[in-house]
Amino acid sequence: MLKSSRGLVASMVAIALAALVWAPAASAQGPEPGEYQADDAGGFRNILPPGQNGSSSLAEILRFVSTGARPEHNSDQLGMYEDLVYAYDDPNFDDAALNDFYKDASFGVPPSDADAYDEAISPRDDVTIIRDSEFGVPHIYGETRAGAMFGTGYATAQDRLFFIDVLRHSGRGQLSSFVGGSEGNREMDRGVWRDTPYTEEDLQLQIDRAPELYGEAGEQIVEDLDNYVAGINAYIDENRLAGTLPGEYQLTNNVGGPEEFKPTDVIAIGALVAGIFGKGGGNELGSAEVLQAAQAKFGKRAGRKVWADFRSQNDAEAPTTTNERFPYQRAVKNPIGTALPDPGTLERPDVVASSTPMQATPEGSRFPDAADLLGPLDEQSGMSNALLVSGRESESGNPLAVMGPQVSYYAPQILIEQDVHAPDSADGPGIDARGSAFPGTNLYVQLGRGTDYAWSATSAGQDITDTYAMKLCNPDGQGEPSLQSEGYLRDGECKPFETLERTNTWTPSAADQTPAGSETLRSQRTELGIVSGRSLIKGVPYVFTTLRATYFHEVDPSVLGFADFNNPDKMESAKEFMKAANKVDLTFNWFYVNDDEIAYFNSGANPVRPKRVDPNFPVFGRDRFVWRDLNTELNTSAQAPQDAHPHDVDKAYLTSWNNKQAKGFSASDDTFAYGSVYRSDSLDERIERGIAGSKKMNLVELVQAMEDAGTVDLRGSQVLPWALRVLRSGRGGISAEARPAVATLKAWAASGAHRRDADGDGTYEQADAVRIMDAWWPLLVEAQFKPALGDGLMDRIKAVRSIDDSPHKSGTNQGSAYNGGWYAYSQKDLRSVLRTKVRDPYSRKYCGRGSLKLCKKRLQRSLVQAAAIPYEDVYADADDCEGGDPQWCYDAVESRALGAITQPEIHWINRPTFQQIVEVGTNP
Repeated sequence: MLKSSRGLVASMVAIALAALVWAPAASAQGPEPGEYQADDAGGFRNILPPGQNGSSSLAEILRFVSTGARPEHNSDQLGMYEDLVYAYDDPNFDDAALNDFYKDASFGVPPSDADAYDEAISPRDDVTIIRDSEFGVPHIYGETRAGAMFGTGYATAQDRLFFIDVLRHSGRGQLSSFVGGSEGNREMDRGVWRDTPYTEEDLQLQIDRAPELYGEAGEQIVEDLDNYVAGINAYIDENRLAGTLPGEYQLTNNVGGPEEFKPTDVIAIGALVAGIFGKGGGNELGSAEVLQAAQAKFGKRAGRKVWADFRSQNDAEAPTTTNERFPYQRAVKNPIGTALPDPGTLERPDVVASSTPMQATPEGSRFPDAADLLGPLDEQSGMSNALLVSGRESESGNPLAVMGPQVSYYAPQILIEQDVHAPDSADGPGIDARGSAFPGTNLYVQLGRGTDYAWSATSAGQDITDTYAMKLCNPDGQGEPSLQSEGYLRDGECKPFETLERTNTWTPSAADQTPAGSETLRSQRTELGIVSGRSLIKGVPYVFTTLRATYFHEVDPSVLGFADFNNPDKMESAKEFMKAANKVDLTFNWFYVNDDEIAYFNSGANPVRPKRVDPNFPVFGRDRFVWRDLNTELNTSAQAPQDAHPHDVDKAYLTSWNNKQAKGFSASDDTFAYGSVYRSDSLDERIERGIAGSKKMNLVELVQAMEDAGTVDLRGSQVLPWALRVLRSGRGGISAEARPAVATLKAWAASGAHRRDADGDGTYEQADAVRIMDAWWPLLVEAQFKPALGDGLMDRIKAVRSIDDSPHKSGTNQGSAYNGGWYAYSQKDLRSVLRTKVRDPYSRKYCGRGSLKLCKKRLQRSLVQAAAIPYEDVYADADDCEGGDPQWCYDAVESRALGAITQPEIHWINRPTFQQIVEVGTNP
């Protein structure tokens, strides 16, 4: 049941319409397309909503505004994706039914698809691009590797030209200059310039160094990059001449179309993506502030224990992907080099150096959701999941996999699909891969399948970022150092900060009528990273800097691993897969399946730190405390060997929902949520039921396990049963005022605690229970913890870990939910107060300060208060989705429009955006 979204603003309709008709270019004679399922073991299906085609002419945009008519393949996968939530538990749901919700992901186009063959194009004589008629996925056949790279760039421009133009500007902190100066766009620029500022010389340096650092493999990557960019530019040249570039260029004051793409654009986009998904750590200052607040409240020793309770660095009850132990970032009893700011003296830098006075943007002036473009991604670093079952636990004897990344929902989608093939040749190894990738960096399939294997990833976020403290000094040697000094002391020398500036200017357009203005952004850089704060340490002024192990290496060496994933000769076994995954220095959990193995590997540039340095807090930036073998010229350091990374092969089953990787593998300092509850519990429980005893699972059941877990409210499934036990405890039972709410919640928990509209009538089946839970959760957490913690400490903890992660996301409904929150804190504490068995208990009982009677009283009072809150008040800020129930709309997934064509909202689901279902060796 698709519900419609907001239309375009009236100002767009008024734009003069030129007769713009897309025409496939290029009449060169290229190689014959490969046969359907050539070198294909079979057993691969996938889904990537809303649709492959993300490029629209101005004529198509205005036709959509006036009639609702969409360009071909613009939204043909969205309904399939949503409808699974209504059908997965139907008694007739079987393997054949899967084809209604996933498309065939075989290599090539069926010979019966005559239209596809008739419309195949050859933008250069060494490549042919053929698109299947059903979904429009490009199948790219290069006569050589160079041809395949050129064709991939060309097809990317066909499907996402305006999108990759936006991304290359975003990666440089220039989004507002390109599409408009709305507050959201400016905030996006500020975030990039605060965390990953690069000059053009910095971007080029990452290309120039590739051959030096990686030899022949580096040279191959540069050659691939050049051919890929040439393909993008060939498309631009042809369509600029024909007047058929995407219509958004005219709507955003870029009537002449895009500037020529450069290899550095790919680096800028790669840095943007890596800075969102492939990092972890760097919040040592936030951790220090929690510690200091805890010690101010409870004293030095007890405060340290309270900090450790919420830090959850290595909670023994935390769900893990592998059961093996992989120690990383161990807790230190007597640390050296710790550099804590003097309380109350920490100052964070303001990245905005100057800006023109801003007037309010006229309401409704932007094309929908253009502002704050990548906000949902930046807010959520962990959104993907994977479920794999070994062959010995499957009915067929073949391993099973249901897996994919959750990268929020966009229109067009921020991932793009491609099917690419090229033989071994003099210009490089062969390629045989189909799947998805981030457009603008998609030289290779990043998540997908090969000839007889498939792979995917979830964000891992282990600690590869540290904070260092160096004394402030005055480079001119004049006066005493202060918090305003413009130099830092390193190796006995006072060195000036390197200042990086970016000035953005904008003027009103049809897409964004923000008044004309400008803003200059400024960051400062040192040998040990970007300046992130200044404070006194024991009265002496210091600067804090943040150094990420992948800074200056967001693309390399990871691209070497992605290239291997696309080469069947490098992926013949789990062992070879892990070798390839180890080349990726971004923080991901990788999963692999072939016809007889499942495997897991955690990648990342895990730096080697001195043994006695505490990973939770800033340390002094002296050689004895920094990463081993740190080379500040090449931005490299010693890294943990492959065997030290969490991994597993042929475990009975594997799951990941961005949970903790392994026992002893410490949660990074920006992850306080790896406790006794995590959303991966919902996957584990369903698979364990499916393989219990002599039972085996099939692919349909694994899909059902994924989808059923996808509508679970984690608070209801994992915390509520314990809260109800507290309410039932002691004499007197439950009060008359609380009894109706308790009965409603009990029934909801017993049925699985779903937020689901199973019959498609636009209303959740247990809407009142959901309402009560939504109203109660913030009141419950406050009643449980605030009396013991106090306002100040509780606010500090909330700053590093918000109490909830709801589907609503404060108006940016992007599907992923329950990734963190205070769920584990609440559940473990309630179990302790109930005096049940708790491994690794907290240092104290927080609810009722340990008194079950007082805990019950506070929880019961908060429940009665919550139950009395009217439905309309709980969902007061629900978005309008054309008459839908406010609660349904409150959760509903929105596709943020990067351009002028919007998509309808769909039923909330906690599910990957791109998803594969795989049983190698079978056919859909």
